Amino acid sequence: MTKPDLPVPGEVFSYPYLWHWQDQRGETEGRKSRPSCLALAVQNGRGETVLFIAPITSRRPDPQRAAIAVPLLEARRAGLDTDIPLWVIVDEVNTDIWERSYYLEDRIPLGRFSEAFTRQILRRQRLELARNRHMVSRR
Repeated sequence: MTKPDLPVPGEVFSYPYLWHWQDQRGETEGRKSRPSCLALAVQNGRGETVLFIAPITSRRPDPQRAAIAVPLLEARRAGLDTDIPLWVIVDEVNTDIWERSYYLEDRIPLGRFSEAFTRQILRRQRLELARNRHMVSRR
């Protein structure tokens, strides 16, 4: 794969997100595809691109969860529904390998959050990580 084919942080894809609670129960597949945001992409020691993917939900998060409300303008940029409230969950992620993912069937993004909003997501994820409140499900 060439560099232009690689995803960019802030891009939103339809992705069968596996919630951490599902992973803990032994499930291996997300129950449905949902909009999910690529928060970060890094290269591992084998030269593969590791994606850190955050779920986007229309269900109001529980008070103990860490989430960021998606502003209307950002929802438009990302190609998301603008008629309902949306949140990016920042205290859990899926990791996936871009070059061999079976879960990213359609690699064309729905849209993309602004760089400023993407930085906000990353800051909140780092904060949750520092608080030891970050859950990762490897795909």
